[in-house]
Parts: sequence; structure tokens; C-alpha cells
Amino acid sequence: STDAAKKGRGERGPSYRERHKEDELLRKAGPNRRKKSIKPSRPAAPPEGRRKIKVDEFISVAELAKQMGMKAGELIKKLLTLGQMVNINSTLDVETADIVASEWGYEIESIGFKEDIALGDDEPVDEGRLVRRPPIVTIMGHVDHGKTSLLDVIRKSDIVSTESGGITQHIGAYKVKTKDGEVVFIDTPGHEAFSQMRARGASVTDIVILVVAADDGVMPQTVEAINHCRDAKVPIIVAITKIDKGNANTQMVREKLTAYNLVDEKWGGDTMMLDVSSVTKAGVDNLLEMLVLQSEILDLKADPDGPCKGVVLEGELNKARGPVTNILIISGKLSVGDFVISGSTGGKIRAMSNDRGKPVKEVGPATPVEVTGLDAVPSPGDDFRSVTDEKTARRILDRRRDDAKVRDLARKSQAKGMEAIRLAIAKGLQEQLNIVLKSDVQGTMEAIKDALVRLSTEKVKVNVVNASVGGVNETDINLAITAGAVVMGFRVRPSSKARHLGEKSGVEVRQYNVIYDMVDDVKDLMRGLLPKEKKEKFLGKIEVRAVFTIPKTGSIAGCYVLEGKVNRNCQLRLFRENVQIYEGKVSSLRRFKEDAREVMQGYECGLGFENYHDIKEGDLLEAYEMIEVQAEL
Repeated sequence: STDAAKKGRGERGPSYRERHKEDELLRKAGPNRRKKSIKPSRPAAPPEGRRKIKVDEFISVAELAKQMGMKAGELIKKLLTLGQMVNINSTLDVETADIVASEWGYEIESIGFKEDIALGDDEPVDEGRLVRRPPIVTIMGHVDHGKTSLLDVIRKSDIVSTESGGITQHIGAYKVKTKDGEVVFIDTPGHEAFSQMRARGASVTDIVILVVAADDGVMPQTVEAINHCRDAKVPIIVAITKIDKGNANTQMVREKLTAYNLVDEKWGGDTMMLDVSSVTKAGVDNLLEMLVLQSEILDLKADPDGPCKGVVLEGELNKARGPVTNILIISGKLSVGDFVISGSTGGKIRAMSNDRGKPVKEVGPATPVEVTGLDAVPSPGDDFRSVTDEKTARRILDRRRDDAKVRDLARKSQAKGMEAIRLAIAKGLQEQLNIVLKSDVQGTMEAIKDALVRLSTEKVKVNVVNASVGGVNETDINLAITAGAVVMGFRVRPSSKARHLGEKSGVEVRQYNVIYDMVDDVKDLMRGLLPKEKKEKFLGKIEVRAVFTIPKTGSIAGCYVLEGKVNRNCQLRLFRENVQIYEGKVSSLRRFKEDAREVMQGYECGLGFENYHDIKEGDLLEAYEMIEVQAEL
């Protein structure tokens, strides 16, 4: 029969190839997947153990969508809501990919080159290898309070310089040997340099000597210095200078410092305060002794044999020697011939000399040194690290340079994005202020979040992208970059890395201690999102007292300014018997026969009207101008 024939031809079921293909699909789908679900319209999310997506450095939108088993259009839509102008071929960095992937329960695992691993920063510290190191000290204070004089006295008190007779070479820092031990001074007494180092994440100072003049007291830069120290969590020793002056009042200085929570130990506080004079040298030895004592309390230690970790103090391009860099080694050992990196440059150490100009082959922790051999001059505050070989150095530098290019593109993209937002606002398409909120405690965070959201109006919506407890970190900055948001912290501060990333990427981090200040600031930001509004500003009232006909010109009104003023760029309204019959611009304004910019109340003038000549004696004029004002919420 026909059926039998079909059976004979093997058409009872699928072919071997079809069965094999189906079995392979079933195997991939898992043992519990039914046949009818082999080709779902949207692949289901993988089990919990498979939710990690491995990414080298960047991943395309198309590839990320594929890895998450979703349509690229859906992913693009989400990225657009986060302020990312992307298409299917756009590439995302690890941080951005992780933020958007987390929306669907995925985690991005970076498998690319990791600088911290290459530098050994991920390895635990071997406490047994640590030895005590000298303190690193910065002298700060107000202008003309005696910072430089105190530095000079301290340098001259160095017992090594008197023994060796050597001349100290200026390399941005120097080491002083006292009878109690060694102390390293960074020769950047101004608070500005200290602030720059801190902002770059390279705050290497252990102790700050805060110089306050006994004849001048606490001044603005004194307060700034105190705030910088607090931000960097650096202990302060107060040196009250100029005690040899007749109008010196050390008691007054101590009293004023209590307002900034700096209370003398003698008064029951925890701040060392000493009276010193750069003229008589009184108290200088005691100050050095206190520095060594404070360093013992801090228990400062470093690994003398590990890889070199330091910071760039200053540098220059010398015609004969090439790039010359002055660095301060914080920990580890640096030797001639070592491969090093600093910022986005690097090289091999050709020569080194200490702060006395003496050539050295090897130096250890807390040592200022001048080096040559780098490819270019790094910036003050850049890190300075030794690496195992040239290949590692090149790989790290290539990554840093690539990152710098990406950051530069991100800044340009962010600027374009903000301009697009402003254009959208002007068209009435976008009226939203995005905020990443950080607070010290959960209860406060929730209260602030509610208060900010309630500020939303019909014109501008306040959108808290994320609210969490703790200091501002790199994740917060990356989220702000992605969402085009401003970061607001209440009684919290950004980490040095977060601050550095924020500055590089153009993300603003604002800090508050009072909720009302934050609320007022948010209102100002909301107003800033709105386009300016045009508003009429009254200028003056003018009476027409005569009309003159000028050939080829027409009618000119002889006027008297009754109130306010009139200027040549203003608008005019003409009223006759309290009825407005003209509105237009001033075509000419004269005082006697001379052109005038403006005429004030109580003076006569001649006025010409643009395209209007039907002027009569007794007409009243109202002068005004249109100005731009901030729109109200």
C-alpha cells in the first residue's frame, strides 16, 4: 500500500540529521527543557550560577544584548533613558555595561588587564617586612605667618649639614636629621599645593605643622588649611610663630583655634601647640621633638624592600639631561636601572641623586630623590611606581593612555549630552534633574530623598537615580556619568579615587551639612534647567511737548522726561488720551544737536520713531526694555 511504501522510504519520523540537530538543541537547552521551548521568542534568564558576563575592556551593545538573551533594541532603549546616546554598534566600558546589565540581574566580570594586579597592589601586606620610617611633614598656614622662615631655621638646624658641610639641593623635599630621629619635609608650604596633591589621590603627608602668627591670629588661609587637613585626615601640630614681636598674643591664638576644635593639650585638648620664634630659634628643637613623638604615636611603617611607591613633587625638562623628576618615595626600594611608571609616562632610571646632590644607587622609604630616565616630565602629584620589567611598564602605560583618551571622549560626549539636554529643555522635551544621593545614615537618606522628590513641579522633575548610605565612591561617579546626574552627599565625603574620577569626567560632587542648604541648591539647579523668560522692564515716562518736521527724516518729537529715563535701544509705547496707538523702537535720540545714549529724568530730548510719524503735542510715551530672567518653578 501507499502507507507501506512511505514506511519503506523511512518517512515515519525525522531523519538522522534532524534527530541529531534536535538532540543537540535539547542538550544545550538543559535536561528539564521541553521540546516546545527550544526556540523561545526571548531566551529566559540563565540560572543564578551563570549570571556573570565576562568582558575584557569594552563590549558592544549588540554583543551585550546577545549575552543577556534579549533584543538589542530593548537594551538601547534602557541606555537612552540613562542618558547614553548609543546604537547597536556602540561600545560600552565595563562600568557602564555593569550598571545596565544589573537591571536584568546580570553582573559584568572584567577579565581584562588589571593594573593593580600588575603592580602587586592586590597582594596582602606582609607585616613582618615592615620597618619604622620617618614622618613626612608639610608646613601650612596663612601668608606672611612665617612658614618660609620656620623652614629655613629647621634646615639650618640639620646636624648632618653641619657635619658634612654639604650644600642642600632643592628638589621639593628634604630630610632633616635631629637628635631624636629623621624628619622629611615637603617643601610645599602653601595649602594650594597640598590641596592639589590630595585631589589627585596622592596625599602623602603624615603630619601638618599649622603656622599661626601670634601678632595676627587665625586668618582665612589658616581656616582653609585646617579644612584641608581634616579632609585628608592628617593630624595637626600648631606652631604659634612671631612670639618675639611686641604685640604677640599667644593666648588669643589658642582661644580662636578652639572655634575650629583645635584645643591645646595644656587646656585638656588633643592638639599639640608650641610657641616658636624663627628669630631667636626658641621652641624649634621642641617642635622637632614633638614631630618625632607624633610619628611614634602614628606608628609609621613601610616595606624597605618591596616595589617602589612614591609621588612626584616637581619636574622639569633639562636640555642636557632630559626629563628630570623630583620624587618622594613613600615605601619600597628604588634602584638605578629599575623600570618605572608615573602618570602616563615611564622609563628606566638612569641616575639618582639625594636632596644633597649626592649620586645614589639605591634609596628606601621616606626619601626625597631626583631621578632621570623618564620619557617625559610627569605632573606634580602623579604616582611613581617601579615595575618588574619593561613589558609590564609599557602595558600599564598603554592602558593609562587609552583610559585618558576614553575619559577625554567621555568629557566631550558629556558636554554634547548636556548641550542636547539644554536644547531638549528649550523645546519642552526634557525637564528632569538627575541626582545620585549619598548620606551618613539610612533614616536621613530616606528623609532627604523624599524631600527632594517633593520639590518636583510641572516644569521640572527631580529624579533620584540612586540613594544609598556611605561615602561617595567610584560606583556613584560612574552612575552619575551614565545618568548625567549631579552627586550630592549629606555629611559624607568622596573618596580620593572618586574625587579624582569626578574631576576627570566632569561630574560635580556637592557636599552638605544642612538639609535646607541642599534643598535650596536643588531648587537653583532646577531653575537652571529651565529656559530664560523674557520680561518687560519699565524705564521711563516721557511727554511730547513739540513736534518738528525734518526734511527726508520726518517727524521728530521734542520731549521732556517726566520719570526714569529713555535710551536709544529701548522700546516705546505712544498713548493719546490714554489709548495706545503705537508701539515700536526708537530710531534716534538726541540732546540738542548731539546723539545721546540715554536721557535722564528732568531733561529734554529729541525722539525719532521707527516707521511712525503721526506724533502730536501732548502725547505720552512709555519707555521699556525686554530682559531675560530666570524662569520660576
